[in-house]
Amino acid sequence: MNAYDSIIWDFNGTILDDVGISVRCANTLLSAHGMKALDSVEQYRSLFGFPIIDYYRRMGFDFDRLPYDKLAPEWMGYYLEYSKDAKLYGDIPSVLESIKEKGIPQWILSASEKNMLEKQLRTFGIEAYFDGVLGLDNIHAHSKQEIGLAWREVHPKARVLMIGDTSHDAQVANVMGADCILLTCGHQNRATLESCRCLFVADCATEILSVL
Repeated sequence: MNAYDSIIWDFNGTILDDVGISVRCANTLLSAHGMKALDSVEQYRSLFGFPIIDYYRRMGFDFDRLPYDKLAPEWMGYYLEYSKDAKLYGDIPSVLESIKEKGIPQWILSASEKNMLEKQLRTFGIEAYFDGVLGLDNIHAHSKQEIGLAWREVHPKARVLMIGDTSHDAQVANVMGADCILLTCGHQNRATLESCRCLFVADCATEILSVL
């Protein structure tokens, strides 16, 4: 019997390589409001985190001057334009296929807006690998925790492995009673990931297969 009977994936930064695009979006937003751009991917990874509203504060936005509810749709407009150039991480298709061959159901739990997420899965031709998509119903990306807990209520006995790229993924896994593997290819740096409660921090998705 497999150690896990459910795999829950984060999407952005875990399956989809959109880190560079997110840096570009951040810098476009900062520049549009006369602020200093981020100088590297490393700086971006050191600032990024959930809730997203706090990430905006760390970038230097003053919500008394520029309300978050104005900035979030503006960022999303840039993301929708730039993300047309995003690609899957190279090892993702083979890992998804290997897990499918093992007969383990796979889900996506993402802070992305659900309709946009489903469209991206169709674009990349990987929607058939997933039994369900769990996303937010708005663009403000507050938290995945409530969605994860709602899934857990429906699957109380599932043996779950969550795969993500941020400390928030580890937090969600912990409240769901799931194990977690964090990937360094995504939106936060290794030091942040290694401070989390998880099975291990991996440099590539193929390392996941070692525990299945």
